Amino acid sequence: MKSSNKKKKNWGINRKALLSIIVFTLLMNVIMCISGSLIFDKAIQKIYNERGYVVANIIMDEIDHDKIAEYTSTWQADDYYYEMVDYLKGIQAHSNAAYIYIGVPYEDKTIKYVYDSGSNIGFVDPIAAPFDEIWQAYQEGVQPKSYLVRHSQYGYLTSSCLPVKDSSGKVVALLFVDTNMEVIRTTLNRFALNISIISFIVLGIYCIISWRAMRTSIIKPLMIIKNNLRLFSIDTSYKDDTLENINTNDELEELAQSVSNMEKDIVEYIDDIKRITAEKERIGVELNIASRIQESMLPNVFPPFPGRNEFEIFATMTPAKEVGGDFYDFFFIDDNHLALVMADVSGKGIPAAIFMAITKTLIKNRALTGKNLSTSEILYDINRLLCEDNDAVLFVTIWCAIIDLTTGKGIASNAGHEYPAICRKGGEFKLEKYKHSPAVATIDGIKFEEHEFELNPGDTLFVYTDGVAEATSLWDELYGPERMLKALNVAPEASPEILLKNVKESIDDFVGKASQFDDITMLGFRYLGK
Repeated sequence: MKSSNKKKKNWGINRKALLSIIVFTLLMNVIMCISGSLIFDKAIQKIYNERGYVVANIIMDEIDHDKIAEYTSTWQADDYYYEMVDYLKGIQAHSNAAYIYIGVPYEDKTIKYVYDSGSNIGFVDPIAAPFDEIWQAYQEGVQPKSYLVRHSQYGYLTSSCLPVKDSSGKVVALLFVDTNMEVIRTTLNRFALNISIISFIVLGIYCIISWRAMRTSIIKPLMIIKNNLRLFSIDTSYKDDTLENINTNDELEELAQSVSNMEKDIVEYIDDIKRITAEKERIGVELNIASRIQESMLPNVFPPFPGRNEFEIFATMTPAKEVGGDFYDFFFIDDNHLALVMADVSGKGIPAAIFMAITKTLIKNRALTGKNLSTSEILYDINRLLCEDNDAVLFVTIWCAIIDLTTGKGIASNAGHEYPAICRKGGEFKLEKYKHSPAVATIDGIKFEEHEFELNPGDTLFVYTDGVAEATSLWDELYGPERMLKALNVAPEASPEILLKNVKESIDDFVGKASQFDDITMLGFRYLGK
């Protein structure tokens, strides 16, 4: 039984090696034939095309271009026309050109012949060659860049095309010299046959030599390495010096040495894995702590101001990773003015989270210590500070507003952020679109636009980050603002908490099992008035 197994293994690897060489030889033969034929085909096409242009240029030097212009207007033959016909027929006969003709192309993809050996002046025929290149040559007066090769009722042809210009430089017609391409097919077949025979002989010799070399220089050393690895996999403490007997003076000898070194290092590697696993667990704990710290930075107790009855507010932030770059905030600037902030830092992970914390702190400090209530000036000062030493080249889109709770009037600035949605009492949510400013931390010294708005009792404001609209399904389809508005309008009079819940459930249903790739942050604000 043992002998039978050994025979089966040895026969299998030799058989596979031989089969791989034969398959490789056949594939190389096919590739050489195909690639050689393609290159040869292109070369022959180029030669015939250029020969056609030589004939075309000779004709262009001999014919009267202004008479051609006259024929395109009158479509009447005269004495010179018949002289030109005799000349072109002579050129066609002596140059072995398939066809020579002069015509005017039209946008309906037809050509009206000034001269054609098989028809009268004024004959109209569909254009068989690539129309776009012919039309460009006629409109711009340039020679086509590619070969105008085609199969048509007139045969397998390539056209050399030159614009005919009158004495004023106007393109009046196109001159075509067609070359029969059947000779290419015959030459190409003969070439493919010859190259197939040559490559088969050469690669056959290579196959025999490679097989003999592989058996002595590759298969035997590989079997030694294989047996060594099998024994080492059973017992990592097993020591075997057979690898030192491989002296092929090539990569196999290097492989044997590498395997030997690997066996010596394997125990240390296992210890490293244990250490890395412990380190990964430590990083996971630290990321969890960072996530909790970030959550604690955002207002997360609702209702946040139990003593204030002028409004209802609710917000959520669902990061794509352990920590995110989105944030929201709301705080009183004074007894009557409430600030709302929704922002999205470029990037994700720890760098975005740090930039988010800095930005959030700067916005709140600037709003609380500023001399006047201006979202434009708040963003101006924040932008100036964030542009300093921004080595990570991060930026942040911000929507911020200040609302006077006594009147419902407010001001807002939008620095590259999503449009907010507003629902007037008794109505439906609609996007409130107004002029954006650039994102913060992109350009130092820019001024930010400021937009005035007014909320009436019962009106609701909904702001969010692009993670909502850009949530993606398994089929790479975006959730989009239309679906968001539809989810909001399921119950537009509901509380902010229910509104956000409806949108999140709609996103989850749409995304399904697809991974969340961006933070999803939302804030709902309902103005109740005094």
